[in-house]
Amino acid sequence: MKATIERAKLLRCLSHVQSVVERRNTIPILSNVLIEASSDGTVKIMATDLDLQVIESLDAASVEDAGSITVSAHLLFDIARKLPDGSQVSLETAENRMVVKAGRARFQLPTLPRDDFPVIVEGDLPTSFEIPASLLAELIDRTRFAISTEETRYYLNGIFLHVAEDDKPVLKAAATDGHRLARFTIDRPEGAEGMPDVIVPRKAVAELRKLLEEAQDGNVLVDLSASKIRFTLGGEGGVVLTSKLIDGTFPDYSRVIPTGNDKLLRVDPKAFFAGVDRVATIATEKTRAVKMGLETDKVTLSVTSPDNGNAAEEVPADYKSEPMEIGFNANYLKDILNQIDSDVVELHLADAGAPTLIRKDENSPALYVLMPMRV
Repeated sequence: MKATIERAKLLRCLSHVQSVVERRNTIPILSNVLIEASSDGTVKIMATDLDLQVIESLDAASVEDAGSITVSAHLLFDIARKLPDGSQVSLETAENRMVVKAGRARFQLPTLPRDDFPVIVEGDLPTSFEIPASLLAELIDRTRFAISTEETRYYLNGIFLHVAEDDKPVLKAAATDGHRLARFTIDRPEGAEGMPDVIVPRKAVAELRKLLEEAQDGNVLVDLSASKIRFTLGGEGGVVLTSKLIDGTFPDYSRVIPTGNDKLLRVDPKAFFAGVDRVATIATEKTRAVKMGLETDKVTLSVTSPDNGNAAEEVPADYKSEPMEIGFNANYLKDILNQIDSDVVELHLADAGAPTLIRKDENSPALYVLMPMRV
């Protein structure tokens, strides 16, 4: 194989694929990327960790000799990063080595044979639909902070996608860690009817979100079955991310969404966030709770810590129900307030022991539920 690629193109492509590769691998081939050069001038670069696979195509300046080889992902990425701007990078294989040349720099890297490189077999992906990249990015941003990191409850380690019939056909994304729940609803895309319920793993979500950063204008083609999902960004010659899905059953989260919470608190999310953030400064690991005292048209936020003393702050709010006190984990509350991009956020409360519903307004596609803490 011998191909010449512009440094900027090579670097961008490697930055997309190398983050899939785990830094520490017991299987040497998984530390490598597969580079395939075709005689028509396209070069495909692919990386996998056996659960997730990313393939990106780019146009080479020239392909003198078609072929394929695997080479260390992080090493090639680091080299490409340090090469001079605007340089042409020549990749050539010879005797189990890859020679990388750019300007006066020359590297010889060890390689492993292409035939050892594992490829995820997608099988049949019967459900296929398109979704605007910007909408998919928002769907991820509004839910992924609530994904559980607890490995024992592996079925919560991802975003749950499912279709439903509300007033109209919708596609819902949900994530929960047992303490909070985030749900985002969009109109059901054409082709998504009859789609199986799927859980997209946390790592696939993170990699997809990175790729969406550079593809905000177009659409993303989503193909899936009950066990695999594939996202195609940028059409032909773009990036294809394929992931195995989490094999588990997501809990019926609709049961925890409160419907009868009759106390309504309306407050400016930015002022509320800042207040929570300030009083939480003295909270320790043990006392992450912030207490909210609700009275007519104000909220008193307070934190008491045996080690660091106490703090309190009043935030003006719109509240007309009887006074009450409730406690929340300060970080969880801030995570949710961070998602509200308006001047007002609604908190629907029942009592100090019941889950609270948080949303921008009743028409908002995003909805959050937060479990209280004893304070």
